[in-house]
Amino acid sequence: MDLGLKGKSVLVTGGSKGIGLAIAELFAAEGANVAICARDGDEVAKVVKGLAAKGVKAWGQGIDVADPAALKGWVEGAASELGGIDCIVCNVSALAVGDTPETWEKSFRTDMMHTVNSIAGAMPYLEKSKSASIIMISSVSGFEVDFAAGSYGAFKGALIHYAKGLSTQLIAKGIRVNAVSPGNTYFEGGIWQNIEKGNPDLFKMAMGLNPTGRMGTPEEVAAGVVFLASPLASRISGTNLIIDGALTKAV
Repeated sequence: MDLGLKGKSVLVTGGSKGIGLAIAELFAAEGANVAICARDGDEVAKVVKGLAAKGVKAWGQGIDVADPAALKGWVEGAASELGGIDCIVCNVSALAVGDTPETWEKSFRTDMMHTVNSIAGAMPYLEKSKSASIIMISSVSGFEVDFAAGSYGAFKGALIHYAKGLSTQLIAKGIRVNAVSPGNTYFEGGIWQNIEKGNPDLFKMAMGLNPTGRMGTPEEVAAGVVFLASPLASRISGTNLIIDGALTKAV
């Protein structure tokens, strides 16, 4: 299926590993030009090289998305390098699970404000696109109470609300806005692998909740994100796409 993404310009925050990497790679495979950012500049450079090998424009920077000035510079640099912005995927999370002043501050600055600031920086370019789309990566923890209740779950819930609100504000401009909420997603170096090693009881409990008998993969999440961002999803805005293998029970 041709998703109509060839030649589109896409920005993905946190695109050097896990879900963000899978999203960037799938966009590139569909012919979209891709810009990424992440903390590790060397990892970013490695991924950019791989994306460019797919025959598309690729660009990236090593930045801290919690730094508004650095984030704005990355967005503007990406728009310049790619020739505009058709889609932005806000994917970075501090993964700050807990209920302390530190976890609340990290979640606010990284999960919430990086999303707000990314979109604000991209808006002038999105307004010029003929198929503009914004995707916010939330979590099943944002609409159901689980072990991540506290700062992580609260701000993931806020992202779902923010996406819905923006969708009504921007649809007249032709800009679609959606959230995507993955369930447990396992990958090398990811949080669930770390939990498997450091807290095997929690990992066993989480695995037992998955009716498929396994956790999801970054590629499975990316497939939903890329379709939702594509022109083929032109009628879909204001939704929260849940990709969890029937993990959650909420209606």
